[in-house]
Amino acid sequence: MSSLNHDDNAHHVVEDCMGVLKLYSDGTVFRSNIQFKPINQNNHDNNLVLFEDHLFHKKHNLHLRLYKPTTTSTNLPIIFFLHGGGFCFGSRTWPHTHAFCTHLAASLHVYVATPDYRLAPEHRLPAAVEDAVEAVRWMQRKGLHGSGDTWIGDYIDFDRVFIMGDSSGGNIAHQLAVRFGLGSREMEPVQVRGYVLLAPFFGGEVRTKSEEGPPEQLLNLDMLDRFWRLSIPVGETRDHPLANPFGPRSPNLEDVELDPILVIVGGNELLKDRAQDYATRLKELGKNIEYIEFEGKEHGFFTHNNDPHSEVEEEVMQLIRQFMLQNSN
Repeated sequence: MSSLNHDDNAHHVVEDCMGVLKLYSDGTVFRSNIQFKPINQNNHDNNLVLFEDHLFHKKHNLHLRLYKPTTTSTNLPIIFFLHGGGFCFGSRTWPHTHAFCTHLAASLHVYVATPDYRLAPEHRLPAAVEDAVEAVRWMQRKGLHGSGDTWIGDYIDFDRVFIMGDSSGGNIAHQLAVRFGLGSREMEPVQVRGYVLLAPFFGGEVRTKSEEGPPEQLLNLDMLDRFWRLSIPVGETRDHPLANPFGPRSPNLEDVELDPILVIVGGNELLKDRAQDYATRLKELGKNIEYIEFEGKEHGFFTHNNDPHSEVEEEVMQLIRQFMLQNSN
């Protein structure tokens, strides 16, 4: 339940996210209208990419934004990009999300689909994961029954699908990797070839060294904890399976066959140790996973970059390009 005009005197604030999101003791939620600074997006990308919004979940009125190169050829791979925001914020329409997806499509010459998902605390986990599954199902229906429009047609290669997520979106990408398993057979003709986790938002009750380190420009430990309190089921802890992939009640990943995974993280991120531990433990279990760390970089160094064509942004694009090529055959 959301409330734009709430009497602070009648009910006290339980959680306050920078004043733009407040959870009250009676369960109502206040969200302010966030004003964004414009992204210094390269006009060259805009000229190379078209985009259009599509309704993929009628019940919850959820849309995804589909990007395609203007020089469209047949059988292009598609990237599903799941935005970040601590499960509490974010949208396909946010300027940095739009700019990153535009650059993905232009730089890699691929289709990109970025779906919205229900946000916490109004819709706690697993709502976001369920919505991401439904977005892939939407693409499955297009592959099975034909799109009936010129946007998809024969242009998308449903056999070369990649799922990418930033922060909380990276967590969702992990959940989908476990859910779909090797080859994503339940989604045929959609075949997921690999997953890219950009600074995945994982948690746990035991603190890591990086979490206890200095705060970042965008994040601090108090904010991370607040996101978990707002997003996981009421009464649960940060060891919940949707927060901690290796928690006491999490599935045994040794028995799960996974498609290839690429993890990219900044060396100065609070989330760095959890991302590194995730990759290390999956590697020890024999999974096909690669871990890349960018020294000295903080959270969002690729998706919140005001210069989509910076040197580090292009290096990230090159890593993604190589990962896709390695896993497309």
